[in-house]
Amino acid sequence: MKKRCFAMIAAATLALAVTAGPAMAAKEIRIGFIVPMTGIFAQIGKDMANGFKMYLSQTNNMMGPVKVKVIFEDSTGKPSVNRQKAIKLIRRDKVHLFVGGLLASTGYALGAVADRFKTLYISPVPAGDDMTQRKPPKYFIRSGFTSSQGSHPLADYAYDQGYRRIVAIGQDYAFGYETIGGFQTQFERRGGKIIKKIWAKLGTKDFGPYLPQIPKDADAVMALMVGPSSLAFPKQFRAAGFKMPLLGGITSADEFILPSMGDEAIGYVTAGQYSAALTTDKNKAFVKEYQSRYGKMASYYSETTYTTALWIHKTLEKINWNPDDTVGFIREFKKIRINATRGPLYIGSHGNVVQNIYIRKVQRVSGDRLGLGVKPNSLWNIVIKTYPAVSQFYKQSPEEFLKKPVYSKSFPGCKFCK
Repeated sequence: MKKRCFAMIAAATLALAVTAGPAMAAKEIRIGFIVPMTGIFAQIGKDMANGFKMYLSQTNNMMGPVKVKVIFEDSTGKPSVNRQKAIKLIRRDKVHLFVGGLLASTGYALGAVADRFKTLYISPVPAGDDMTQRKPPKYFIRSGFTSSQGSHPLADYAYDQGYRRIVAIGQDYAFGYETIGGFQTQFERRGGKIIKKIWAKLGTKDFGPYLPQIPKDADAVMALMVGPSSLAFPKQFRAAGFKMPLLGGITSADEFILPSMGDEAIGYVTAGQYSAALTTDKNKAFVKEYQSRYGKMASYYSETTYTTALWIHKTLEKINWNPDDTVGFIREFKKIRINATRGPLYIGSHGNVVQNIYIRKVQRVSGDRLGLGVKPNSLWNIVIKTYPAVSQFYKQSPEEFLKKPVYSKSFPGCKFCK
């Protein structure tokens, strides 16, 4: 009788363990976070880290029953250092997944590491187009955007404003090529002309050698600037006497750089998937809390990492809180639809986020706009037009888009250049 009872208890215990196993399997999820903490992009890295930390502070560093351990590593903004830090996180820290990177080129490097070690990499910022187009890494998920995603609708907006002849100036690396390439392709599809393409070295602070190359009879200038170049270019552009309108990619006048800009930025029209000026209740709460915690305006860098943390949380719930299930994590992440701070999000057929693209115009707003605690009389990216549910292919079919080469320094060519 005793043996029979013991057997029944053992069987019941085993059944309970099997039933509860996946939910109880993990007490902790280890997440590597690779951002520039030193160098010219250190402040951007701080925004990225702050967005992720803010989400975790709201959940007491828990995702459901799972404790979150984040291991931060300084990438210095260099692809080779990103690779080294990712390998360290995988081999030494045994992370379940890693997040981060900044430049598009670092994203390509980290994607290769993810596939080599079969460890999930989530990209909130690196926007290299081909990572969700012709050559997608298997162990890669994007929670941000592609370089050219916002510039396609911006080209439509520019053409609709009556601009027909535009000069493009961009940073001389992958993100610059892809952002400018997307703008040029759609603008010329509409009938416009890119009459000059200029490439400035990444990190340029003195645009003296480049400004004389801009034809003064252009209708507008499309600029893609990053980091310190975002601050320097519009100031020197206006000081040189140029009066034509300025257009730009999301990094050209992001909220990260706006507080350091002056009146030279007023009227700057840029495209992006986020603006701190969105008037939704969700965004107002986000901006107010971020301002309270960190004493600065929320940027797309902080919003995208905040949303990435939320997305990880929701995905863990779908796989019964088991971070060891990498294949399941990737599958469920791509199924989830989120009403995020920036707006509604979902993953399209080729693995990129489908989302709103906002055309934003820099304006100075008197007082404390909406009572969010932001410094009075600040510059804001006021949304003047919304393109809903924009995919990375925009108005082209995937088949039509993908039969062409990835946007680069040489593609598309500049057939209308003088």
